[in-house]
Amino acid sequence: MDYYDKRAVLLGEYIIDNKATVRAAAQAFGISKSTVHMDVSKRLKKINGNLYSKVREILDINKEERHIRGGLATKEKYKKRRLEEAIAQEQTDGAI
Repeated sequence: MDYYDKRAVLLGEYIIDNKATVRAAAQAFGISKSTVHMDVSKRLKKINGNLYSKVREILDINKEERHIRGGLATKEKYKKRRLEEAIAQEQTDGAI
């Protein structure tokens, strides 16, 4: 088993253990999302079919839930923006 095969197995185990997204796994390993996809979809399938199946289940769940996470992220973004605007307004009002 070469370096890339070992990395594919480690990525698969990481995704399973942490129920991680591809983005989270890529960040944890310091590699690109496309590399994670290649490792867990093509390499892992050839190396360890059982591990691949478990990873695929988690990635499918993540895919189903991504619109919810995206909506929550957008909600938090605008909540933070409103808070920053309110603080800026307070500072402006207090300076008069």
